[in-house]
Amino acid sequence: MMLKRILSVFAGSLLMWSCCQNKGVVVKMETSLGTIRFKLYDEVPIHRENMVKLVREGYYNGMLFHRVIQDFMIQTGDPASKMARPGMLLGDGDAGYTIKPEILPQYFHKKGVVAAARENDNINPERNSSGSHFYIVQGKIFSADSLHRAVENINNKRYTALFNRLKAKREAEIMKYQLVNDYENLMRINRELSDEVRNQFERVKLKLSEEQIKAYTTVGGTPHLDGEYTVFGEVVEGLEVVDRIAGQSTDDYARPVADVVIRKMEIE
Repeated sequence: MMLKRILSVFAGSLLMWSCCQNKGVVVKMETSLGTIRFKLYDEVPIHRENMVKLVREGYYNGMLFHRVIQDFMIQTGDPASKMARPGMLLGDGDAGYTIKPEILPQYFHKKGVVAAARENDNINPERNSSGSHFYIVQGKIFSADSLHRAVENINNKRYTALFNRLKAKREAEIMKYQLVNDYENLMRINRELSDEVRNQFERVKLKLSEEQIKAYTTVGGTPHLDGEYTVFGEVVEGLEVVDRIAGQSTDDYARPVADVVIRKMEIE
């Protein structure tokens, strides 16, 4: 009986050690343009553990930053980029799985955050993250007025996108009434869609906190991504390297003309 109790306590201790050993994880990324260190958030455990697993496997070693956009972000995660010839279109390769979203309001797209890329809402309404693609935000600094205008524009686009998604679900019904010129039922459907959009819009509407406003008007970022993608870490050293990578000349597909290589990633 005592032995069982000891084994139970030992097993529990192992479980606690396993769950906690990756807390406060920092990833060191050595690139051809300098070193970036970023910490992983404990509150986003699925993405944190996935990153730790891939880094320990050497998954990213030799990979390219295949998508780079000045004043926006730098992205990597395509294993095909390790053997890519110059000018080759990249971005379709990945780890072969997706991850459930962990979109938390306290983590937003200020400069330097690390976030998971994903397919767009039309084919990925659950907003599941790519298993391997991630990006680091560069973004830009907004004035108070330009940030206000940006938020209005973002919400107009989100409202329209929500309306179109809901409308697509009733496309067959709409087509049926259009074929017979049944304007009464078409107007009814339009009213119902408008009501449904108004009811659901609060869920996707961008509303900035004081912390977000301060960040976007001082260090900068990309507010239009807030609430849409999982942010799971942030750069603690090497923001100048992010700027250096983001400033590279690119081709028509946003791939740097001169390869930017991740030479090695490791857990510190």
